[in-house]
Amino acid sequence: MALTDLLAWVPSGSPDEALARRIDADRLPAHVAIIMDGNGRWAARRHLPRVEGHRAGIEAVRDVVETSARLGLRVLTLYAFSVENWKRPATEVGTLMTLLKRYLRLEIDALTKNNIRFNVVGRREGLAPDIQHELGSAEQRTSSNTGTIFNIALNYGGRAEIVDAARRALTAGLTPDQLDEQQFARFLYTAGQPDPDLLIRTSGELRVSNFLLWQIAYAEIWVTDTLWPDFRRRHLLEAIIDYQKRDRRYGGINQPALAGR
Repeated sequence: MALTDLLAWVPSGSPDEALARRIDADRLPAHVAIIMDGNGRWAARRHLPRVEGHRAGIEAVRDVVETSARLGLRVLTLYAFSVENWKRPATEVGTLMTLLKRYLRLEIDALTKNNIRFNVVGRREGLAPDIQHELGSAEQRTSSNTGTIFNIALNYGGRAEIVDAARRALTAGLTPDQLDEQQFARFLYTAGQPDPDLLIRTSGELRVSNFLLWQIAYAEIWVTDTLWPDFRRRHLLEAIIDYQKRDRRYGGINQPALAGR
């Protein structure tokens, strides 16, 4: 898909169309990663249980995933459940996992229709067998799709990923002399994918929360006060427009922007 697909999808004359027309299709970020934050606060402001915020957040996921595919992003990664999230009440964790299964069952046809390849990053062996089965089924059913890669980070931690990568490197028999940054990246969960060019965080929090610590070394960061359940296509487009205005130096001086490297 490409920008023309997005323009054909958004309502003609809408603010979203105006935003889409401001995007330079030749300088799209190759990989957008999003820390989805604010579900609990969204629910609290409405005097609802926290789980209702998670339910409401599904619509944001649906909108952002399809927008990314129509825009032609190579990779989209959403931070859904961290290794620290197991500390939450069991009822909340259980609801999150139920919502995940429901999302996959309801959206698998849409993922296929939009040529999206679903992929899981994180310690999946720590998830319940039924969740692992559902994830594996979605990966298998979308494995031949050639469009946007949709990573969902589950039971994920940036430090855990680095530890797991180090263990894989040792298992592969690499010696210290053989191991460099390029070789090490081969053992990350995102091996073979471009690093994120743009990291988005919702809810106004100014921290990376143990997310893709290796991969976001040079990512541009965009923060919005919008809570995740209210995040929509227009917010993603605004983030990309802002990204395209930045001069990405990668530690150098006056280096031209290298979007989609």
